[in-house]
Amino acid sequence: MTILVTGATGTIGGAVVRQLAAAGVPVRALTRNPARAVLPDGVEVVGGDLTRPDELPLTGVTAVFLLAAIESPDAVAHARAFLANAPDLRRVVYLSSSAVTVRRPGSYELHHDVERVIEASGVEWTHVRPGEFMANKLIWARSIKEEGVVRAPFPESVGAPVHEDDVAEVAVRALLREGHAGRAYTLSGPEALTHVEQVAAIARGLGRPIRFERLTYGQARATLIRDEGLPYDVAEYLLGYMAQHAEEPAAVTPDFTAVTGHPGRTLSTWAATLT
Repeated sequence: MTILVTGATGTIGGAVVRQLAAAGVPVRALTRNPARAVLPDGVEVVGGDLTRPDELPLTGVTAVFLLAAIESPDAVAHARAFLANAPDLRRVVYLSSSAVTVRRPGSYELHHDVERVIEASGVEWTHVRPGEFMANKLIWARSIKEEGVVRAPFPESVGAPVHEDDVAEVAVRALLREGHAGRAYTLSGPEALTHVEQVAAIARGLGRPIRFERLTYGQARATLIRDEGLPYDVAEYLLGYMAQHAEEPAAVTPDFTAVTGHPGRTLSTWAATLT
């Protein structure tokens, strides 16, 4: 068995590689820049780009952790070509999005279309649909480190951010074990927390006090662009999710525990690893 991990130097892909390597499974790690990849010993690192599927080293690959080339307008076609060019492929675990589960307009369509392409290919498939990643909270890191404060809008906006290692754990189980074919797992963290509660959880993990200061939408947009260096459209995208969660609170889903048999990692646990 050879498992290919696409996006192998990314947050989720890297965690998948590490967990597979720890299990002693042969891993082929795909990255655009192999020379810069820092991965466990024994991992086969190969170069390639999902937007050029005809050039990928797919011979002998029996299972894949697959990302979509979401930066490309032809992402669905690239996914179809990837599957067509993998002659030995039997199992696909696809990193999708919880937006597909809730059919969030403007966010789910591409992932939904790639899911359909995978399902039509004839391979065993599992879709992993995480919600917000805990790593998204790094947008607060600078102000926490420098001032001991988080400035954000919508203090009562409720999220349930999921630990990246939890997403990888479900993916690895689906890659290695039977019983996951034809399933779609929607993954959240174990706690639904307001922004104020999230800041308190991070403070517990870091072992230091952190203040929360409320901003208006416009103030928050200006701060993200000016102080955090985000492009306008990215800032708007993040604020849109915050606004949505203020009116449509994120919920804790049971899928992680159902798959693994244990609860997921908390935001405090995640924050403690940053110290």
